[in-house]
Amino acid sequence: MLEINTPVQCCRENHSIPRFFWLPFASLLVLLLFALAPVETNAQGNPKGNPICGKLQPPGTLPAPGQLGASSGARMFCFGPQSTNAARTLRSPSLTASTSTKSNAGTFNFGLNVDAATPAEDITPSGVSIQGQSEVSIAAASPYVVEAWNDGTGFFAPCGSPNNKEELTGFGFSNNGGASFIDLGGLPNANCGSSIIDGDPSVEVYQVGGKTYFYISSIFIPFFVPENALSVTACQVVGSGGSATLACGQPIVAAISSDCESFDDFTFCSFLDKEFLSIDPVNGRLYMSYTEFGPSTGFSGVIELAVCDLSNPASPTCSNGSNGSITDFGAPAAPYFVVAPGDPNFCENEGAYPAVDRGTGDVYVAYEHDWFSGLFNCGGETTQNVMNYIPASCLTLTPTSPCAGPAATQAVNITSLEVAFIPGYNRLPANDFPRIAVSDSAGTVSMVWNDAGRGNQLGDILLQSFNLGSLAPVQAAPVKLNSDSAIGTLHFLPALRNVSSTGLLNVSWFDRRLHPNSGLTDVYAATGVDPRVTSTPKSNTRVTNVSSNWLAVSSIIIPNFGDYTDNYVVPGKASGGRLFVAWSDGRISVPQPFESSGGLKK
Repeated sequence: MLEINTPVQCCRENHSIPRFFWLPFASLLVLLLFALAPVETNAQGNPKGNPICGKLQPPGTLPAPGQLGASSGARMFCFGPQSTNAARTLRSPSLTASTSTKSNAGTFNFGLNVDAATPAEDITPSGVSIQGQSEVSIAAASPYVVEAWNDGTGFFAPCGSPNNKEELTGFGFSNNGGASFIDLGGLPNANCGSSIIDGDPSVEVYQVGGKTYFYISSIFIPFFVPENALSVTACQVVGSGGSATLACGQPIVAAISSDCESFDDFTFCSFLDKEFLSIDPVNGRLYMSYTEFGPSTGFSGVIELAVCDLSNPASPTCSNGSNGSITDFGAPAAPYFVVAPGDPNFCENEGAYPAVDRGTGDVYVAYEHDWFSGLFNCGGETTQNVMNYIPASCLTLTPTSPCAGPAATQAVNITSLEVAFIPGYNRLPANDFPRIAVSDSAGTVSMVWNDAGRGNQLGDILLQSFNLGSLAPVQAAPVKLNSDSAIGTLHFLPALRNVSSTGLLNVSWFDRRLHPNSGLTDVYAATGVDPRVTSTPKSNTRVTNVSSNWLAVSSIIIPNFGDYTDNYVVPGKASGGRLFVAWSDGRISVPQPFESSGGLKK
């Protein structure tokens, strides 16, 4: 089927804004009729005519020179809901979803696999079921757990819908350690007529003064100013035990565009993408890393860091956020801290993830260099994952940091999965973004990623650790974490956030070792990994109790299973703690945000 993603320009006088106008059609006549009577949804594609959308790889096409890769949230901003014909044309009737209940092999068993969303909630007020809930993040402070995801319901639900369904970041809350969740719909946004919370969530948690707070970040798009933004929503657990609920405030602007250009009477500003959170509970700081795609750097991607002061945990104050204002951004604001400038050859930087050294307050940020642009031999450069060290002395609570850049940088050459064809995954290219964690007891910061350099073109999960501060490599070469050795078996999108109480790493990822050469997908984990390890673990742990068939799913989001997974460790005093794993799961033929957890050994 031919697909068209047609942007509808917003009108400053109209506060009932059609945010996305998407038209599958069978004939030119149908297209004409729809063009004359556009769908009045509450999601608008590229509402400000931002030229970054013209540089993104269009849906259903192969990458081409001069194009950019970007996150699912950026694609939702630019193209709106998207068909998944690529996955459907690959569907094989011989592949059916596994109902396996095999026990999990490895160091410990995970418990139930729990859907954090309620499919019955993914219905618009007019009664339309929407398929597209994926790209997850999770945080926990037992017994409380929050999982957030991209929610396609927001494309079609009008402003003011019940449970804020018009927003593109959905979330669920558990007050029983992840045994069950309440789907809370979309994040609150009282100004939904002039802005949208645009997905790509990250979740963090903070306990202080006997209270528990969760922070959920997202891409944030105001309609009537040229700047784009990133937001943080502060939520507080109210009550306790089985009666506890989650009360969330309004979005707080954490970062805004710093790069704008004007042409005649039209101004456009940079797009902020792929934000992720890490917390410093000792000093009461929340950090957000992200990529800024702006005209002055040829949209090559500047990696930046924002900071939020949690002195008032219910209402953080963020640098580069115009004092959190939603309705009046004022002039573009300089970024708080530039981790990596735009590349002189315009090779793309993307996929930044942060981690905090809780012992010192230092921050580490890793990202992928020459992603997407590496397909076209950009500047003769090499695709790399890059680790950066930012001392606590640079992280003052001021509008901008006193430091001009990282104190140390270390890069690892990688073999990218960018052109790997992954059956059932409806996006090309894939990504190799690094996920990171600090272990004070080991004196390391570690990053993991999927890599095709060990002979498996569908990727292995590799680990590289560095000494804190100096970033001197610990291992002479990256270590493979997936214990199987099958060639042509998918290992993809690893997650790593924090460490156990004894400083060990726990890494989870998508895996097809049970069903190679198919679309049947599981989640596996390497648990209790010493950051200084030099050999592959003897075994991994299966997290999923059912394999999901990616070739048999319906979704209006590209990528249908997101471009990251997540996990979160709640350290335990008498044990290693508990590991919560979150992923997009297609076992009911619609991607859903799942969660499972298991106890860690010391």
